[in-house]
Amino acid sequence: MDTKRLKWLSYASCLVMLLATFGGSVVTKTESGLGCGNEWPLCHGEFVPAHTVASVIEYSHRAVSGAAGLLTLATFIAFWRYRKNRKDLQAFSLLALIFVMVQAFMGAMAVMYPTSSAVMALHFGFSLIAFASSVMLVLGIREEERGRAAGREAGAKAARVSRTFRNLTWIATGYTYIVVYIGAYVSHTDSAGGCSGWPLCNGQLIPELSGGVGIAFAHRVAAAILMVVIAAVGHVAFRKHPDLPEIRMLGLAATLLMIVQVFTGAFIVYTLTNYHVYLFASLAHIIVLAALFGVLSYLSVRTWQLSRGEKDRLNSRFDVETTP
Repeated sequence: MDTKRLKWLSYASCLVMLLATFGGSVVTKTESGLGCGNEWPLCHGEFVPAHTVASVIEYSHRAVSGAAGLLTLATFIAFWRYRKNRKDLQAFSLLALIFVMVQAFMGAMAVMYPTSSAVMALHFGFSLIAFASSVMLVLGIREEERGRAAGREAGAKAARVSRTFRNLTWIATGYTYIVVYIGAYVSHTDSAGGCSGWPLCNGQLIPELSGGVGIAFAHRVAAAILMVVIAAVGHVAFRKHPDLPEIRMLGLAATLLMIVQVFTGAFIVYTLTNYHVYLFASLAHIIVLAALFGVLSYLSVRTWQLSRGEKDRLNSRFDVETTP
């Protein structure tokens, strides 16, 4: 299978994975998790449920998640068969498959055996890892295609990043996941209204930290620190790596996505009293977050690759043999 076909397969997988992640957020925000009762995979004992809003939302999410699982499996098989010399792309496809299965299993368990908000927050975290893996696969195959077209093997051999920058990127990515988990916990505990106003919380720099207020405030503090960390990653990526346009663009993309993420977070606070606008703001917040985590994850992999100095790997990066 040639690079172009693999690229479009990865695109399709990533899109359906995004729809599954988005659908899970819609289920949470509309409180439709039990729209099909405590049954899985049936919905109120039927394959085609009654057309109540909650059941349609929940069952649609199940259908999209099932499609994501099948497409991810097909993508995994294709990359492991036709890209044997690209261990990174094979690893991305494997991670996507593993975590889409894990999040589907957790979703089914949450329906049949309702669990705590902490565990449900993990469910979202796992779905985000699955989506990020599919984003990394897309970016990886696109870079392969561009590299082959431009014939940039020589530049790839000379390019390097420092271990310090690599470690900074890893810290930013890991910390982003922690902030994601805190944000998901805010959502599952209905603590979004704990802090009114923005950037102050209830008109105070440090509010009374009790109940939902403490959870919402912790998320704000964590997000503020994350903004500084990602700004540092973006600055180093853009200013210190003029010979690596891929790294510069990834750093810039992460910084811009973080800025948009901050504004969508503020938008959520100011729309709490308008349910429909609040729902739109929350879903926009999640989509931007998913894109940010995907970009940071891929940047983490690329900085690891470019800090190792393995000539054989770099030589074979764009020297891909296509199998008919």
